[in-house]
Amino acid sequence: MSTSAVVMMILALTLVWGCLIASILFLRAKPLAHDTPYEDPDLVRDDETREHLPRPMRDT
Repeated sequence: MSTSAVVMMILALTLVWGCLIASILFLRAKPLAHDTPYEDPDLVRDDETREHLPRPMRDT
């Protein structure tokens, strides 16, 4: 392999692995999941209201 190919390969590997490590560190610092699930009261009320309605029938 030529010198330029080796340099490009090293840059590409550094970029890929560096971004992977950065994303892991970011997710460890600020996880996406919360400890307590938040449910919107309006959505809960809509679900409870919709629970008592008859189910839609499909004529297939």
